[in-house]
Amino acid sequence: MKSIAVINQKGGVGKTTTTVNLGAGLARKGYRVLLLDMDPQANLTVHVDKRPDLESSTLTNLLVEDVPLKELVQPTAVENLFVVPSDTSLAGVEQVLANRIGRETILREAIEAYPDAGVFDFVLFDCPPSLGVLSANALVAADHVVIPMQAEYLSLQGMAKLLEVIQLVQKRLNPQIKIACVLPCMLDARTNLSTEVLREIDTHFGSMLARSRIRNNVKLAEAPSFGRTIFEHAPDSNGARDYEAFATEFVTMVGAAPPRSTPAGGAAPASTPTPTATPTTNGAASTPASDEPPPAAADASA
Repeated sequence: MKSIAVINQKGGVGKTTTTVNLGAGLARKGYRVLLLDMDPQANLTVHVDKRPDLESSTLTNLLVEDVPLKELVQPTAVENLFVVPSDTSLAGVEQVLANRIGRETILREAIEAYPDAGVFDFVLFDCPPSLGVLSANALVAADHVVIPMQAEYLSLQGMAKLLEVIQLVQKRLNPQIKIACVLPCMLDARTNLSTEVLREIDTHFGSMLARSRIRNNVKLAEAPSFGRTIFEHAPDSNGARDYEAFATEFVTMVGAAPPRSTPAGGAAPASTPTPTATPTTNGAASTPASDEPPPAAADASA
């Protein structure tokens, strides 16, 4: 299992969009993916059609009350894609954990104690736009870091601090962590600004810069309001093409093994029953995340 922190302390650069759609792109290839919403704004939770105000068990329960991860995992409407939701109570976690010894390692220990962690090929952490305890927990638990970066000059501000924090975590808490890539997002190749900023990013990050580019696309902005990934909302859009390309590049980038299940659109194994449609919170029919979620997720999704 590979753990990925999607992080940038600047807000509005595409962290949640990247976490959800990279996860969905990997799930479409047949990988089983778990998304953890580390942001008190709960945008990822909403993006996968969950209601933060109705969730009885969220990441807060894990970090503050030591509730086992197996009780928090829920299926989504996308096959092979699962989520641990968040809500606004996560905003108070930093104060609650202020004097707790080992607060930065809580998430890593919870994943290590999760008996069915091996069911998943990838775990993706959607980090908040800050470098506090929540982001620290994600970095300590992660193998790789993906840094979404908007193609604007202000996005370069603060990158030195982020890299310093990652290096500090690598030195003191998680020697295995490494930066997988910097991913340019919201790119408009028609403007000189985007071209110049992309050149500047390339100068600073060189081989860490992903070959994939996430273009500015209105369908990506629309998808969360429908509680869908870009592949469900607009499969023929530039946004879907871009994240499909990035998912393919990412698999090679982190040296992932071939998926254990059938990619979306492929022939299903003979033993796999055909899933039935169930209503979503938007009232539309959808397919369950999987005909049989991981054993640990069964109680949480009941």
